[in-house]
Amino acid sequence: MPPRFTLHPLAIALTAALGSISPAQAADTAGLTLNPVVVTGSRAEAASFDMPAAIDVLDRTQITAGQPRVNASEALVAVPGVIANNRQNYAQDLQISTRGFGARSAFGVRGVKLVADGIPASMPDGQGQAATFNLDVAERMEVLRGPYSAIYGNHSGGVIQLFTREPEERPSVEGGFAAGSYGTTKADLTVEGKEGATGAIASVSRFDTNGYRDHSAALREQAFAKIGTRLSDVSTLSFVVNGLWQHDTQDPLGMTYAAYQSNPRGVDPAAIAYNTRKSIDHLQAGVAYERRFGSDLLQVSAYTGQRGVIQYQAIPKAAQANVQHSGGIIDFDRNFYGFGARWISKLELGGGRLTTTAGIDFDSSTDDRRGYENYVGNTLGVMGKLRRKETDSVQSTDPYIQTRWDKGDWSLSAGLRHSQVQFDVADSYIVGANKDDSGSRSYSSTTPVLGVVYKLNPAVNLYASAAKGFETPTLNELFYSAGGTGFNFGLAAARSQHLEVGAKALVGDASRVNVALFQVSTDDELVVAEMDLDVIEEVRRTWQFYRDRRPDAYDEIVELLADLFHAAFDRAGHVLPQPRERQVPHRVGRAVQGLEGLAVHGNSTGLP
Repeated sequence: MPPRFTLHPLAIALTAALGSISPAQAADTAGLTLNPVVVTGSRAEAASFDMPAAIDVLDRTQITAGQPRVNASEALVAVPGVIANNRQNYAQDLQISTRGFGARSAFGVRGVKLVADGIPASMPDGQGQAATFNLDVAERMEVLRGPYSAIYGNHSGGVIQLFTREPEERPSVEGGFAAGSYGTTKADLTVEGKEGATGAIASVSRFDTNGYRDHSAALREQAFAKIGTRLSDVSTLSFVVNGLWQHDTQDPLGMTYAAYQSNPRGVDPAAIAYNTRKSIDHLQAGVAYERRFGSDLLQVSAYTGQRGVIQYQAIPKAAQANVQHSGGIIDFDRNFYGFGARWISKLELGGGRLTTTAGIDFDSSTDDRRGYENYVGNTLGVMGKLRRKETDSVQSTDPYIQTRWDKGDWSLSAGLRHSQVQFDVADSYIVGANKDDSGSRSYSSTTPVLGVVYKLNPAVNLYASAAKGFETPTLNELFYSAGGTGFNFGLAAARSQHLEVGAKALVGDASRVNVALFQVSTDDELVVAEMDLDVIEEVRRTWQFYRDRRPDAYDEIVELLADLFHAAFDRAGHVLPQPRERQVPHRVGRAVQGLEGLAVHGNSTGLP
């Protein structure tokens, strides 16, 4: 069923209230930080107030002031429609979702596009790591939700783009040190300056913690450098290098609510027995070139990088007796690279101004992936026999075009992106009953975007937008199929339809109000296989607390809130259906909570 909007009394009231705001109540927009200039969504510079999209900008102060600058969730918590769950477990990355996209990821970021200084922090299969964001040198973060995110292609239910600051004219050295509970320290040092047309900024930091829970210590080191130069009056060139090193980060695993009540700082015994831990080495570099041709602009960028991960899991020895099991240690080395090019044209047309962006993005990643047993004899938590060896490659090619026409009180915009994503697996571990799992799968989709803005008066803009999106399975979701028969190349891509209407209002000289009503429908949604779809609907609509890796941990909280809800509805004269007996979603196969690559996925059509 296509998505549709239902007029609600609240929407009528909000529209009437915004329409009553007069131009006199709004300050001069030219000097307002309430109307920052953004590039996310439009590609070309545009005032966020004039965009037909829900987009927020977190400036340098919001990101850094009073914050340890360790996790992006510190700043993202202020953005409506975005949930950034920080589990304080540095062996698992943040879980970030925008309007529900990304919520299915138990670790890392999926469904949301991450970008830093024009370099994707999301791989072409959709997996991303927000830990690579260097917040010590952040200038701003642009957060885009809703239909306009679709112009970024695969896994773009939302877009989070980090921009690092430019060096100051005067050379300077800045450092900081902070300490807190549980052996937590953060030290950082930044140097910057300019000489003529060339400027540079470099930063290093070290974060160390013993963790609140037992077996949760972490050490994270980051380094960043950027050099920019003005080649001429119309051209610039910049280089960026970013690195993250995080060795032997302890993973305490999940815990039940009963275990939490007994010992809040406790740890799953399996974490101690198998010494669960994770190490990351990440280094990437990029170059960007810009040149103006009159009012037009050419932008070209390229990047490359390497990422190595080794993770010791708590998979029992007995489970690895299956000859097709890939072992209890994940070990991969990833090489990735890509480039992008776009032409931004501005011209007068039909009494208005037309801005058009045409470009192409190419991204590629290749994993040399190995799996090992996590034991030798009766000694647990050590590297044992090889159980997996393969090369996994993903490539995406995305040409796109988008345009915006401004005339008088109206602004019309449209965009189109065609995405092609290719997965290839070359299996080198073919031993006995462990057959050759090599194969490939390709996905393609054309995603359109439409938007309109009407300037009700200088203080109020009304807008509407619509789009189609798509989301391929990630490599982690393709890895396993029911019955342990190898890769699940039969998984289809999820496809979504987005609608949004909204209003933006400047009130006085210090306030801005954004209101958005949106609806998203999805077909072929990726879900855990062999799962009761009625349970999924119940979890989404009634038991939304069951988003954690250990839903049983919230039983008593849910029981209490359910009683309160029922009492409130009874007093109001309404009948709230009693929930059915709750069932923990079942994961097929080796169901170890919170660990990478152990869930079998399938597609479901018509999820609400």
